[in-house]
Amino acid sequence: MIKQTIAFLGAGSMAEAMISGMVESENIPAEQIIVTNRSNQERLNHIQYKYGVRTVLKDELNFAEVDQFILAMKPKDIDAVLEDLKNKLNPDQVLVSVLAGISTSYMEDRLNDHQQVVRVMPNTSSMLRESATAVCPGQFADMENVEVTKALLRSIGEVFVIEEEKMDVFTGIAGSGPAYFYYLMEHIEETGRAEGMDSETLREIGAQTLLGAAKMMLERDESPAELRENVTSPNGTTAAGLDALAASGGGQAISEAVRGAASRSKELSAELEGLLVGSR
Repeated sequence: MIKQTIAFLGAGSMAEAMISGMVESENIPAEQIIVTNRSNQERLNHIQYKYGVRTVLKDELNFAEVDQFILAMKPKDIDAVLEDLKNKLNPDQVLVSVLAGISTSYMEDRLNDHQQVVRVMPNTSSMLRESATAVCPGQFADMENVEVTKALLRSIGEVFVIEEEKMDVFTGIAGSGPAYFYYLMEHIEETGRAEGMDSETLREIGAQTLLGAAKMMLERDESPAELRENVTSPNGTTAAGLDALAASGGGQAISEAVRGAASRSKELSAELEGLLVGSR
């Protein structure tokens, strides 16, 4: 059971997904979770009623009782929030940022010396407690506190500690990855409908097929290539399908999708931090 007190600075959809997972997991008592925003009392009332957590407007928050602050506001507001937090935090408190494109060094540079910062990136599956979440500790983060952060994030799925320079490729795989699977299913459904099957049945078949394949990959020691070879009989139906996929450039297209998303993630981070610096 986690004994620290957590405060969400921001109450948007990602914050709510994380709150939902934490409360359902029972890893942390709901009364140890505080949710704040600047002025939307109606939104706070909704979250308090639905999850049983504590809610306050940001100006009413008792900063001294909080161990970890989860930054979940809009990235454009980060400078104002960091300026406000700078003189309210002590070195033992941790900032956990879910803000895309904001590096740990950017935040550390705008806080007092040796402030603990951890950057995390859940994906949209967090609302089902099936997220793949990256964790990047800043240079001053205490590893005991990082372990608490990881335990919190396991409430919404699997957690992967990565080097921050790998965050862009993580985005290309896990952040954008759900859309690749949905795109695949769009075309599977389209083909199935053309062959006379109904959409509802196709969706259930496709989703279960993807779910089963993913589970097998997680539970077996074989590589994806070995698993593919195991289910591919020479001159069989699967071989014919894979030959058609290869002839259409399927593998290359997937590689380019990941690289394209990772490259755009890097560009967006540079653009965002550049805009923030330029506005100071």
